[in-house]
Amino acid sequence: MKTILVLGLLTIGLLFPANSIAQSLPSGKNIADNTYARNEGISLNRTLTMELKDKRGKTRIRKTTSLRKYFGDEKRLAIFYLTPKSVMGTAFLTYDYPDASVDDDQWLYMPALRKTRRISASNRGDYFLGTDLTYEDIKLETRISKDDYNYKTIGLETVDGKTCYVLDGTPKNNTIAKELGYSKVKLWVDTNIWMLRKAESWDVAGNHLKTTLISDIKKVQGIWTYHKIEVKNHKTNHETIFRISDVDYKTELNDDVFTKETLVNGL
Repeated sequence: MKTILVLGLLTIGLLFPANSIAQSLPSGKNIADNTYARNEGISLNRTLTMELKDKRGKTRIRKTTSLRKYFGDEKRLAIFYLTPKSVMGTAFLTYDYPDASVDDDQWLYMPALRKTRRISASNRGDYFLGTDLTYEDIKLETRISKDDYNYKTIGLETVDGKTCYVLDGTPKNNTIAKELGYSKVKLWVDTNIWMLRKAESWDVAGNHLKTTLISDIKKVQGIWTYHKIEVKNHKTNHETIFRISDVDYKTELNDDVFTKETLVNGL
């Protein structure tokens, strides 16, 4: 049925001007809601490897275990750093609440400081541990925010051979823009599986900031799963490649994993 819908929209595109096409496409809110409605399983255990490249080509590798579990509509995500030794024991925990009026909780444990730091809403646009994604980006994964932007669906384009809805998004107010670090985003969402495949973002001064590509998307245990995220920062020429492997949705995770105590003590 979904394929028929997309073919219909493409056919309409051959017959009517661009403005008419935009009016026939689903709203940005509808698309954002569908990215949240996508099946992500209840529990997820995976290996997340981060490759960080600076402008001189120097590369650093970070290997982590990334765990996620849904408690009803509340999503909890924990990342534990395994290697190298310099960052081993570093851990991140986020509670993503379904109520938009409640700020999400995020904590970062740094073993060198023996201290757990709470990440406030005003810091959610900070870069996550030397990568080119922010704390907010890490929390969202391949969903698009339902609460922070006003969206306009502007058309259909192909990314990685897949048809995508194209959305322009602007933060709802200046406070949100400063928190996120973005003045504008352009998003490509797969029309079939409701997963973000590409994003462009601009900083608060209006400069083109980042390009994000999400690829190697395939089903694991019946659930659509991304295996690679590439992020290029155009201001710093820094790049981060996230590679996901050893994906397991079937093993139930203990609730105790998602606590500040485990953040400090490790798995």
